[in-house]
Amino acid sequence: MSKNKFTEKLKEGVSVKEIEEFTRQHMMEVFSVAAVIIATITSCWDFFLSGPKITLFFTALGMIVSILFPVPVERWLKQLYNFSFKQEKSTQMILGAVKIVVAIFIPFILFAVLGLLAGSSYHYYTRHAQIMNANKPANPNRGAEGGEHD
Repeated sequence: MSKNKFTEKLKEGVSVKEIEEFTRQHMMEVFSVAAVIIATITSCWDFFLSGPKITLFFTALGMIVSILFPVPVERWLKQLYNFSFKQEKSTQMILGAVKIVVAIFIPFILFAVLGLLAGSSYHYYTRHAQIMNANKPANPNRGAEGGEHD
């Protein structure tokens, strides 16, 4: 989308039909964002005995577990998301509603899963960077000036 189209869209506004269409296409993501926002609010103000200390603890715990045991955690996360995306739209809506209820009453569970995702991502990208670093040539300027001999 070009800059002019984007600014025109901002001036026009977004219609209800466009919002409904976006929500239909990205239902699980919309529910996830709503659940994270609700979980953040409920954990910040100590609703239902789950304050920010518990939330941070479970987020860090999820990340540590995911970094220490990457293979089983990735397998479990893949099973979880494959299960949720293979369901019908109505079942996905029910799963999204359950995610929001969990975000209201026990938000540290949602943040523990986010910690697992963060740790899994951290592990993946550090391994990727190590592989890319190992595949770099030892001296990249050697071939540019006429070979390895002077």
